[in-house]
Amino acid sequence: MDEQEFLAAYDPSAYPSTAVTVDVVALTIRDGALHLLLIRRAAPPYEGHWALPGGFVHPDEDLTTGARRELAEETGLGGDRLHRVHLEQLGSYGTPDRDPRMRIVSVAHLAFAPDLPDPVADTDAADAIWLPVTALSSRQLAFDHDRIIADGLERARSKLEYTPLATRFLEPEFTISELRGVYETVWGHPLHAGNFHRKVLSVPGFVESTGASTERGGARGGPRAKLYRAGDARLLHPALLRPAREETVR
Repeated sequence: MDEQEFLAAYDPSAYPSTAVTVDVVALTIRDGALHLLLIRRAAPPYEGHWALPGGFVHPDEDLTTGARRELAEETGLGGDRLHRVHLEQLGSYGTPDRDPRMRIVSVAHLAFAPDLPDPVADTDAADAIWLPVTALSSRQLAFDHDRIIADGLERARSKLEYTPLATRFLEPEFTISELRGVYETVWGHPLHAGNFHRKVLSVPGFVESTGASTERGGARGGPRAKLYRAGDARLLHPALLRPAREETVR
């Protein structure tokens, strides 16, 4: 039997059916706090529960396209602005009973960008909000989304240690103080300003000077701050470790 004959005789119904969905852990910084995008489900299963934006992958989509579509539907982002959002696969979740409808495997994605707009609930959602991650315990979550969110937060926090992705939370030009604010917000720990400044500038390719400065000094006066842009590094060496991890390494 050649390839064409095999495919013509192949019967997919002879095997258990499995569907594929995508879920998106979308993070942004709003009012100095790390926020997560959640939607309230408008229909069963888990009607009224909060969930990550997501849905079934369309037959003509790959996984990344499906994740971008779901993110666009809930945020209203489109075009070049959507493609500037950092998006990466987070993991696959396939516990047999994770969805009461049928066997469904979800491929979760992590997304983050600065100043994402107010969400707009899609047709299958009753509401959509940016929720501070510190308030997650106050929400009833659908499916296994608590586990996916925990994994997404840990991935984001760890990636800030060894990649320059913190700069993706900022505008193209930024100060070291603003960059430190991203680290403090995502990690949930205050950092020593002087030590952080020294560490950032000691990492080759992390940031590069624009040669410009802010229009005015800080809130307490003083000199204008220098402006930087993301450099060409893809990995940070040496890494910027979280305070708790620094103690472990030592």
